[in-house]
Amino acid sequence: MVSSVNSFSSVFSNWLDFKMKELLPFIKSYTKNSFEVLEDLKTLDIPNNALLFSADAKSMYTNIDTTVGIQSFRDFFTSHETLIPVNFPVNLFLRALELVMSNNIFSFGNTTWLQLSGTAMGTPAACSYATITYGQYENAVILPEFDTQLLYYRRYIDDIFGIWVPPETEKETTWNEFKKRVNQWGTLEWIIQEPSKKTVFLDLNIELRDTKIHSSTFQKALNLYLYIPPTSAHPPSCLKGLISGEMRRYWLQNDPSSFETILKKFIIRLTERGHQLQYLLPLLQQAAKLINNQRIHKENKDNRNTLFIHHRYHPRGLQRKDIRDIYDRTLKPFLNFDAMTVAISRPNNLREILTKTPLKKPTSLDIPRLIKDMKSHGSENDYL
Repeated sequence: MVSSVNSFSSVFSNWLDFKMKELLPFIKSYTKNSFEVLEDLKTLDIPNNALLFSADAKSMYTNIDTTVGIQSFRDFFTSHETLIPVNFPVNLFLRALELVMSNNIFSFGNTTWLQLSGTAMGTPAACSYATITYGQYENAVILPEFDTQLLYYRRYIDDIFGIWVPPETEKETTWNEFKKRVNQWGTLEWIIQEPSKKTVFLDLNIELRDTKIHSSTFQKALNLYLYIPPTSAHPPSCLKGLISGEMRRYWLQNDPSSFETILKKFIIRLTERGHQLQYLLPLLQQAAKLINNQRIHKENKDNRNTLFIHHRYHPRGLQRKDIRDIYDRTLKPFLNFDAMTVAISRPNNLREILTKTPLKKPTSLDIPRLIKDMKSHGSENDYL
């Protein structure tokens, strides 16, 4: 494993990742999470002969050839030319992408290495890069060719989920052709599950019963459930957020009886980590109340006129309530904000202190020359 955090190339890669976020909506298979998939499935009219399938990529990042990946972005920009904003810096983007993916240099002991193939290890843009590169192939080849059979098709990086409607004739031939097509992009290989009434995608067990989709939360057998222990110096909001988030996830993914079962397991696992039930109950009740309120009315908060105060948490230091009281007594009457939010962060832990990568300018790198070289590959508008 290699981390490029705070390295010189990560400056470019962070920018690339930011710009790739603008491109993700153009990938037809793209999904943010399993909640989006569940919402989509509610709207589908599923025929009786439909089947479910899923697929997992074999070491996706290392098997995206750099030349193929960069060419995919060129093809993407060409095929989406009318949709991409006019001021999108295409040439600068491609040049920076080539620099990041072709110059991943790291050290091991007293040796220095250059990665020759695959997605640059540890680079911030890796996830979006993997999504868009293969997504361009899906947009151009897989989805158009199998539009009739693919009632639904979504991918989260290296996991695919789909609903397959077999044709009236040549069912096996068509399915085999689909599997062949999925595996015809560069050196990337996929392990594709045969169509059936059940499958697993991300954190979901998905089952098809009489043209209706049923789901439950999927949990790996070897999951250790290492939740935050009560002796941790994390802010109390971390445990509160964990309970609230998990309860909401269980509620959305399960029917009432399955929800009750998995919630009991969750509580038991928390107590096994050292939490006392009497302290957990108020948090559980508050989370349940929040779920009920979200079901009644779902509001989108407008934070444009909110003051955010950042505070690094310490268990024996200034608490969030103290900051609110000081703000109310001193600043609030003089500031024109609708609300104030205290954003809590934790201090660096021991691992982060010991493994931090310093940002250093390579001694052999001529920055002015690099900028001049990059500008020579595109128009002036690409560098605004």
